[in-house]
Amino acid sequence: MVTYIDAADAPLKNTGQVRLYGPEDFEGMRKAGQLTARCLDELAAIVKPGVTTQEIDDFVFEFGEANGALPATLNYRGYTKSTCTSVNHVVCHGIPNEKPLRDGDIVNIDVTYILDGWHGDSSRMYPVGKIKRAAERLIEVTYESLLLGIAAAKPGNTTGDIGHAIQTYVEGERCSVVRDFCGHGVGRLFHDTPNILHYGRPGEGIELKPGMIFTIEPMVNLGRPHVKVLSDGWTAVTRDRSLSAQFEHAIGITPDGCEIFTTSPGGLDKPGMTPA
Repeated sequence: MVTYIDAADAPLKNTGQVRLYGPEDFEGMRKAGQLTARCLDELAAIVKPGVTTQEIDDFVFEFGEANGALPATLNYRGYTKSTCTSVNHVVCHGIPNEKPLRDGDIVNIDVTYILDGWHGDSSRMYPVGKIKRAAERLIEVTYESLLLGIAAAKPGNTTGDIGHAIQTYVEGERCSVVRDFCGHGVGRLFHDTPNILHYGRPGEGIELKPGMIFTIEPMVNLGRPHVKVLSDGWTAVTRDRSLSAQFEHAIGITPDGCEIFTTSPGGLDKPGMTPA
């Protein structure tokens, strides 16, 4: 049985209770989320053939430093980078390195900044040069699934409603939803209760109430849903080496729906959008 707690009364650790945040907390999340979104906007002009994911990681660190924020992933459970860069069949938690991106690659860049104690967590897909139509379609399906999940995020619905909206659409498009990873509560903690599964049944799971803050971040594969984690302990890849894509927003439940904290200031979070 899940219990809900006023975030102001909750200790700064994951207790298994669902925090309900107030208006000032939402403002903190807005600021952190918009900083992350601005960074992701800037990356749209940087991601191109020949650029290394380490160069992307360096930019993320420097952008955060210039704006008074720290990357949440840096030194998190032994992770040594400022972002995760997941290329092609990498599902999530790809570690930046010196290998240049190539024309036709697709890459997910996942950024979380800590600003004044709040975690702005978001990720987007970036095409590298000209990509194949299959990759383009996968990105479109994944983005649409995120929007459908967000549309189901409103008071009275459940976490199962979010997962069901994502799963039924993705599978209807002959793609598959990764089940090994999920969205999560976020706020003053990087990862908190509840888990947000990207598959499920209507009405199941935890009831959504105003003040809840969490991420929705579907990972969608062109092939089968199965993944494995490489020997580095972080990098998750598709077992069949099919392409994988992911989009992520951090949202807060409001009395009549939800607020997205990580919307792109430049409208660049939608597939196919490029910097002016």
